Amino acid sequence: MDKRKRILVRNKRIATGLMMGAALLFLVARSRKGDGAWEWLAAFAEAAMVGALADWFAVVALFRHPMGIPIPHTAIIKNKKEVIAANLALFIREKFLAGNTLIAKLREYNPAGHLAVYLMSHKNAEALANGLTRVCADSLHFLDDERVRQLLRTALSNRIEAFDLAGSAGAILHTLGKDNRHQIVLDDLLHRLAGWLGTAEAQMKLAGAIDAMCTKEYPLLVAFIPNREQFSKGAGEKVAARINAFMQEVSDDPNHEVRRKFDNAVMNFADRLKSDELLRNKVEAIKLEVVHNQAIADYAANIANDLKSWLKSDLQHPRSKVREKISAAVAGLGATLSANEGLKESLNEHLESLILQYGDRARGAIAGHISGTMKQWESEEYTNEIELSIGSDLQFIRMNGTLVGGVIGLLLHAVSLLLA
Repeated sequence: MDKRKRILVRNKRIATGLMMGAALLFLVARSRKGDGAWEWLAAFAEAAMVGALADWFAVVALFRHPMGIPIPHTAIIKNKKEVIAANLALFIREKFLAGNTLIAKLREYNPAGHLAVYLMSHKNAEALANGLTRVCADSLHFLDDERVRQLLRTALSNRIEAFDLAGSAGAILHTLGKDNRHQIVLDDLLHRLAGWLGTAEAQMKLAGAIDAMCTKEYPLLVAFIPNREQFSKGAGEKVAARINAFMQEVSDDPNHEVRRKFDNAVMNFADRLKSDELLRNKVEAIKLEVVHNQAIADYAANIANDLKSWLKSDLQHPRSKVREKISAAVAGLGATLSANEGLKESLNEHLESLILQYGDRARGAIAGHISGTMKQWESEEYTNEIELSIGSDLQFIRMNGTLVGGVIGLLLHAVSLLLA
């Protein structure tokens, strides 16, 4: 037998026993037809019996019709099931789940602070890392299914084919063009080219190119150069120096003509990527060729398989590098969150805004779920469940009613004697 039911049955028997005891005591006292103590006992028993019967009726009327008689305003819980369900749902929604109540509880709890303490624990960080690596490992097993791989390949191919590469590239270039941010690219190119021209390798290549040009274009003049190798080397160094000087001039002058031409070229190209159908078709053809190129697809698949194999092997290792990195990252996040008050305030504020943003919808859904679930219960099941929850405590009302009624009976008897 359920513990709650066992307690309910026990308390019912005690309350009923007190009521029967009061009735028996009343009969015995009245049968004596005497004065003195029996008169007092009769007064006590009579009032106790009335109190016990009244409270029995009140408690029973909450759950069912007393003695099966359909007296009005009895079986209240059973007959008012839908009203009780709606009122309970409303109470929980307006009191327990009210926005200001939840916000107050959230501020009192300080979730960001608790999260920081939780993440800083080495044990908790390892547990999170283990959970994430298990998810990763399960995902890898899922991706081994050929049906899944085919679906992913098809979805990726469709997305790439539908992607407007030319238009997107044009939009990116226009974005870079704002505030001349694309000039950073030119500065980087100039810096890299200057660095390369400063190397002996670059100067030797320039020297070779100058010597080859002179030999081809001016063969007679070359014949009179006494030291061609030294001449070519010096010429290569001078050409490299002149080019570097020019690039330095471009780099130092934000309004240099080269920069203006570069700016015009980038913006014109961005406009063409958006509006020039011929150029757009060429970009689209290149994109489709790359997407459907089997060699490139095989190469990408091999890289993906190698990465997947490495991940699978690492995640199965007792001292997984990925797991260690995740654990360290989690602990680092906890330390950062703990030391940064502004970050904790920001996290708490975002949680509060989420509660305010989605709180009403969630409150309505929870209240609707509670009300709907209670309304779907069978009336008898619903009544029995509530009686098991509070019925044993209600039996104390019957017990107290019996005893308190008896005491009141004694008081009334005393008053009647005094008045007589």
